[in-house]
Amino acid sequence: MNDLKIGDLARATGTSVETVRWYEKVGLLARPARTAANYRSYGRAELMRLSFVRRARDLGFSIDQIRTMLDLSDDRSRDCATIDAIASANLSEIDRKIADLTALRGELANMVVSCRGGSVADCRILEALAPA
Repeated sequence: MNDLKIGDLARATGTSVETVRWYEKVGLLARPARTAANYRSYGRAELMRLSFVRRARDLGFSIDQIRTMLDLSDDRSRDCATIDAIASANLSEIDRKIADLTALRGELANMVVSCRGGSVADCRILEALAPA
């Protein structure tokens, strides 16, 4: 499996070709070898690395956090405390976002409940959104 082209790699990981190129540009993926026809050539290692990056992005990790975790994973004997701290910080950020979204949902639900129908001139939602 050392002859994947960029489109093959992108499809295998559910990533766009542009995103693969961008990950190469920012250093999350190494610049690949080239074929005689100058196509990018990827193997299993790149597939696994891109799969990791894709999954980490899906879980909300930042590019810098992913870069740090990848750097740490290159030395399998290292302590994983840093990775645990990164994951814990990401979890805290997700909890904060959930709290913010819950509060926003409550405000919007109150606006919707206050709507009595009728004409736009009497719309409680528009009234609540208008500047004071």
